[in-house]
Amino acid sequence: MNNIRLYPHQKEGLKQVEDLNRVAFYWDMGLGKTFVGAEKIIQLGSHINLVVCQKSKIEDWQDHFLSFYKDIVIFNLTEKSEFEKFFEIIDNHKKQVIGIINYDLIFRRKELLKLSDFTLLLDESSLIQNEKAKRSKFVLSLKPKNIILLSGTPTGGKYERLWSQLHLLGWNITKDMFYNHYVDYHWDDSEGFPIMIIDGYKNETRLKNKMRQYGCRFLKTEEVFDLPEKTDIPVVIPTTSDYKKFRKNSLVEFKHNGTDIELIGATTLTRFLYERQLCGQYNDKKLNAFKDLVESTNDRLIVFYNFNEELIALREIAKECNRESGFINGSGRSMYAYECCKDGITFVQYQAGAMGLNLQKANKIIYFTPPVSSELFEQSKKRIHRIGQEKPCFYYYLICRNSIEQAIYGTLAKRKDYTDALFKEAENVM
Repeated sequence: MNNIRLYPHQKEGLKQVEDLNRVAFYWDMGLGKTFVGAEKIIQLGSHINLVVCQKSKIEDWQDHFLSFYKDIVIFNLTEKSEFEKFFEIIDNHKKQVIGIINYDLIFRRKELLKLSDFTLLLDESSLIQNEKAKRSKFVLSLKPKNIILLSGTPTGGKYERLWSQLHLLGWNITKDMFYNHYVDYHWDDSEGFPIMIIDGYKNETRLKNKMRQYGCRFLKTEEVFDLPEKTDIPVVIPTTSDYKKFRKNSLVEFKHNGTDIELIGATTLTRFLYERQLCGQYNDKKLNAFKDLVESTNDRLIVFYNFNEELIALREIAKECNRESGFINGSGRSMYAYECCKDGITFVQYQAGAMGLNLQKANKIIYFTPPVSSELFEQSKKRIHRIGQEKPCFYYYLICRNSIEQAIYGTLAKRKDYTDALFKEAENVM
């Protein structure tokens, strides 16, 4: 090993798979999958190595390898000049070479299909669960010798999304056969075209055994560390008359901040979108409830939101309360409020910040509106409840009564139960 000290659970995890060249570390967020994945790369000893991650994690992976491994060569393959150097060096350099690239760019780098006999690491491997997406198709077309998958939520509670990851690990079961053996489903034609409806899952013990056979290892935080308690606090808010009108007629007109708004739910998707917005950015009662929460504490706060209009309204409230605020979203990051202000508020858009961030300086999260992805929901909770957190963690859910939000949170809770059922360690699995 190089200048790296591993926790006992990390050493044990590596020992369990020391004879395997295709592995998946399905460990809870915060247990150090980066350290274990990087060390497995070094142990496998491939001359060529490719790390695929989210765009926001490129620098983190670079810094990790540079900090702990001095005898390897690192390339940021998002930079065209470094991408070209990577291919120049792999033919004549004797040291291990590691290229790092993000999921949204990899399928545009067709030259990577020429690689062979290399190690492929997928950070947050759940991002290839849709095998029809461009990035998934590209990754599945690569020809690695070794595979390392890292994910805290490999399926987001949906077993049917496991197939592409298990295919990479070498389980040559067809997708149809996988569904027939492990997924209960039916087809619904009510929208004018067939939609697969998942009713549940079956043969879960058998599935867990097969996954372990193909290199999957599972680990939950509570098996390793005694983290502080978590407390969920629902804050129930009345729905507006505009919401009720829209839900009844799929049409509503109203004024908001002096602007005339007309919402027409012409399709299932637009009805769903507008119901969510009427529970959030257009609900003054919820905005007032958020302000009440902010005024009730001087602690750092993390606030998860969905839409840009929500962010504008929420930051205005933070300003009214004389609180420094920052954000993490698709346009970038502003972390001063989190890093430097004990009462700072950091607004995080789910897609940009629910995965991979260390935000344990805070111990309170406010969910202004819920995500629709159980994976992002579970990941978001771990931003504060992780190694290094010393205080009890509190989660405040602003929920509109008798609304789409209650249905969303109900679904998220069920998917969490499914995840626990699958990834709970089974007895006598080997």
